Amino acid sequence: MPHLPAMTAAALLANLAIPIIQAPMLGASGPAMALAVTQAGGMGSLAAGALAPEEIAQQIAALKAATDRPFGVNLLITRPATPDPAMVSEALERLAPWYDRLGIGLPESPNDYAPDFDAQFAALLAAAPPLASFTFDVLTRDQVVALQAAGTLVVGTATTVAEAHAWAAIGVDAICAQGSEAGGHRGEFLRPGPESLIGTMALVATIRPVVAAPVIAAGGIMDGRGVAAALSLGAAAAQMGTAFLLAEEATISEPWRRRIETVPDDATAVTRAFTGRNARGIENEFMQTFRAVEGEVPAYPVQNRLTRELRVVAGRLGDSETLSLWAGQGVSLTRKGRAADLVRAWWHEACEVSALLHYRTHGPDPDNS
Repeated sequence: MPHLPAMTAAALLANLAIPIIQAPMLGASGPAMALAVTQAGGMGSLAAGALAPEEIAQQIAALKAATDRPFGVNLLITRPATPDPAMVSEALERLAPWYDRLGIGLPESPNDYAPDFDAQFAALLAAAPPLASFTFDVLTRDQVVALQAAGTLVVGTATTVAEAHAWAAIGVDAICAQGSEAGGHRGEFLRPGPESLIGTMALVATIRPVVAAPVIAAGGIMDGRGVAAALSLGAAAAQMGTAFLLAEEATISEPWRRRIETVPDDATAVTRAFTGRNARGIENEFMQTFRAVEGEVPAYPVQNRLTRELRVVAGRLGDSETLSLWAGQGVSLTRKGRAADLVRAWWHEACEVSALLHYRTHGPDPDNS
């Protein structure tokens, strides 16, 4: 298939048949979902934060071979962790009752805690996807320039106006404004969690006038009404993640899926308990138990590595009280269906909402009256 011609992020987003971006969700979305959304006219995203460099290269090559439409790839900017052994031992001791609960032995202190970001970045650069987004920190200007020279548009995740300025200062092509409603990990990197919990509407509205790059709205957008609202605020596209969790292409575990299907209103909370980084998910026993000691949990990626096996086994055994059930506010609005059908339905809703708003503000179209 032919390669996508070089264009600005503004042009790429404006040329999407459906201005909906599928959020990259580790453990919940894979290449099948990214391709389905892309082929439906939106833009799919590959969550590559946990992939080895060779897997990144392979999956990008496979998507390029399958479509000539734009798609995105996301990496988590992580630095090598060298935690104090005593802190690791204490963290494992806190986790021991949960490992016992599942009937598995407590793991030894790991030798490494996260993938090598530099190696992942090198693989991404060589594979040159149409668009690459980054979360958890900010790149260097040289890294942005290198990606752009390879033909890759660069998107930085911001949870505050200050973070948007930090990304704009190094010349990124677009900014993803992640509101406090968003499920999964917070992209914050300049200020601690409570100071970065700004709602999507306020965040988009305050970032949009102060940066030249187009803004993508993310967080709590669950249907066509939310898409229309994001676009009316000046966003170039709406990014949706939780809304895809019950899609046929979603890769979530069965207990995670069951909790989404039966979730009550106001079911989510932000926690550091599972990974050492603020993340929003459906509240459960693990989160509640750790609330009193969250400040003692080792920072990401250490806690994330120490709970990894725990969460894998909990998913296999069906123990949703020990799982990280990442989901955003509005999770009760999640629908089942094929990803492509969901995208088309949301865009149809958005167009209907926009038409109704136009009628209310302008009256009936004289040509159609």
